[in-house]
Amino acid sequence: MNKNYNFAFLDEGSKREIRRAALKAVAIPGYQVPFGSRELPIGRGWGTGGIQLTLSLIGPDDMLKVIDQGSDESVNAVNIKKFVGLCTDIETTTDTRKATIIQTRHRIPEIPLTNEQILILQVPIPEPLRVVEAREEVTKKMHAEKDYAPMWLQLYESLVKYKRVTIASEYPCMVEGRYMMNPSPIPKFDNPKLHKAECLYLFGAGREKKIYAVPPYTEVVSLAFDDIPFEKESFTGKICRLCGSADTYLDEVFDAQTGERVYQCSDTSYCQEVRSRAAR
Repeated sequence: MNKNYNFAFLDEGSKREIRRAALKAVAIPGYQVPFGSRELPIGRGWGTGGIQLTLSLIGPDDMLKVIDQGSDESVNAVNIKKFVGLCTDIETTTDTRKATIIQTRHRIPEIPLTNEQILILQVPIPEPLRVVEAREEVTKKMHAEKDYAPMWLQLYESLVKYKRVTIASEYPCMVEGRYMMNPSPIPKFDNPKLHKAECLYLFGAGREKKIYAVPPYTEVVSLAFDDIPFEKESFTGKICRLCGSADTYLDEVFDAQTGERVYQCSDTSYCQEVRSRAAR
């Protein structure tokens, strides 16, 4: 560990304050808990809320995995791992099963997580009602009164205009039937993974100064009308060009050699595991 830094960079008082906010978030699933967001040597938009949660919770015996849109090797993921390693000396991994803390941007791993793991999501805009109401004081009142009619109206208007709900990511969901929650910019393909999951989900928004949580075995239901059920992205007829998976979230990429559009797993760790199994 670099001796010029406190363990995990943040001072102990800051870490205690963030842990208290996280505990309150766990106690009230889906509720946005305000916290004193700290300054970090990382630019805005790099996930400072998620990083603060990671730095506050991580210990010497933890193993960290960081992914960005499913990839372990993106610029965001690599630099966050370097930063955390510089001030903790903890081990990092690309293996989802080995990690005790996983920090992610825009994806939930394909491999189901266990009760021994924490998934920390970086969140740019935590307020699910922001698309229908810009005023913070009004959205707070709407949550308090459980007045979510404007969001339901937006879904209805989308159905009338496009014959389907066009929200591709940040698809709103209800937590324990009480609070509407923004699940961060994950694709709606990942929304079902939040429901009754074994792991703890923590969401950190540094710029907006909010923390919220989905504890293990919590009911999380994506918004849908009784006669028009929630539908996630479909990749029917498409497979990963690397591992052959047909039941994962696939990224469309351009193959320079063939000049064609092809698909491959967004979760690079899962894709590598499937290929390793096939090779063995």
